[in-house]
Amino acid sequence: MGSAAYTDQAHAIHARDVRFDFASVPMHYIPGEVMATHIINVMHLVLPEGERAMAQALAEALPLISDERLAEEVRGFIGQESMHAGSHEQARRQLEKLGLEVGPMVELMSWLTDRLLGDHGLTGRAKHAWLCERLALFAGMEHYTAVIGEWLLTNDKLEAAGMHPAMLDLIRWHGAEEVEHRSVVYDAYMYVDGSYARKARQAVIASVGLLALFAASGGYLFHRDPEPTKGRWWPLQLASASVRGVVPSFTTFFTEIPRYLRPGFHPSQLGPMDNALRYLAKSPAARGGLS
Repeated sequence: MGSAAYTDQAHAIHARDVRFDFASVPMHYIPGEVMATHIINVMHLVLPEGERAMAQALAEALPLISDERLAEEVRGFIGQESMHAGSHEQARRQLEKLGLEVGPMVELMSWLTDRLLGDHGLTGRAKHAWLCERLALFAGMEHYTAVIGEWLLTNDKLEAAGMHPAMLDLIRWHGAEEVEHRSVVYDAYMYVDGSYARKARQAVIASVGLLALFAASGGYLFHRDPEPTKGRWWPLQLASASVRGVVPSFTTFFTEIPRYLRPGFHPSQLGPMDNALRYLAKSPAARGGLS
């Protein structure tokens, strides 16, 4: 178990009260980009379940963290993830109103998450070892969400394509908070365990798993899309959107592994979080929550 004082974060992490209005969001809220829209939709389908499991694992780890600063960051992280899940759930309900049948996929994801990432009722050393495995996995996943979060904040292709402003604000607000709390799960893992072998193993699993999850879930949503003008052959649409920068390049799930596994790596090395903090200060949804 780690013992070094936690000093990595320069400010406190806290959940923000946000308010979104999705009432006017159409089925394809990135005009002319059906598959790109559904890749973004994966966040409304998949992320709430993954974030629930992540928050559960961190809550289990909290009693093991005696450094009050890190414990404070973990509590703030759990609050942010809860807000993320609730906000994406609102967006999902709007898409269901428009005829996108996502219920079976949501139920499957909930079942898989509980089956694969739950606590399994373990005790003693087995319980601690399984907690460490989950923390290592979630630390790897959070690396990718931080990288994609920065991409969302700096990419101008979605705005240029005419993406619905409420959905654009949703993903940029979420992306900004992913950048803001990018170090928390990693630091919690390093404090509770810190094994490099476990970190490397779970990083590879996180990379392959997220790539497969986005492709499979995106393809499912495309097939469930009721619009007759959605086009055909979704893999080609996905490849085109990736090449044109409308969605993050799927090569990210491989090119980031060497950086993450470099000895001495820490998420703070991903760069300054100025873009994230600036966006959080001006996000329409975040500012609406202040009123």
